[in-house]
Amino acid sequence: MVLGVDKLLEMVKKQKLVEGLSGRELKNPEGAGFDLCLGKVHEISGHGFMGLEDRESAKSKLLYEFKKDERQSVIIKPGESYLVTTIEKVSMPENLTANMWLRGTLYRSGIILSCGNIAPGYKGELSVTLYNSSNAEVEIELGARILHILFYEVSGATNLYHGQWQGGRVTTKKKERQV
Repeated sequence: MVLGVDKLLEMVKKQKLVEGLSGRELKNPEGAGFDLCLGKVHEISGHGFMGLEDRESAKSKLLYEFKKDERQSVIIKPGESYLVTTIEKVSMPENLTANMWLRGTLYRSGIILSCGNIAPGYKGELSVTLYNSSNAEVEIELGARILHILFYEVSGATNLYHGQWQGGRVTTKKKERQV
């Protein structure tokens, strides 16, 4: 079951479900979840590895970081992709999971969102990949709403997230053993 904004706003207030929400989201969220904003932009390069037991992410270099008093934009050219991080942080309780969806203006401009499920027990910023599949450049201001997050109640037992990405880590420093 998808949770409605009345329950979500209560959980934001009492349990810090999402920290750093904009005033718009705290007063008048749209739909059945929250819009999250572009906070950091990372360039991906090098080589990544996913093995049976070990892994190493591609390298990432921070290019832009949202500053409240400064207007900045990233231009995503055709064929380019960036790892981006939200301004907001989540603190997932054991009875909720969440999924993220790209906002309509971006997919209508040819941007594709690559993301996954947010597990019960995960805490931190959220990182996703934005890829420009179109023939047009797309400019996105830092701080702009880029994705919509929906929260789902889990019926039955869950196992809490215990992975190494806890806290919003963006990249591995070297090859590491998966937990």
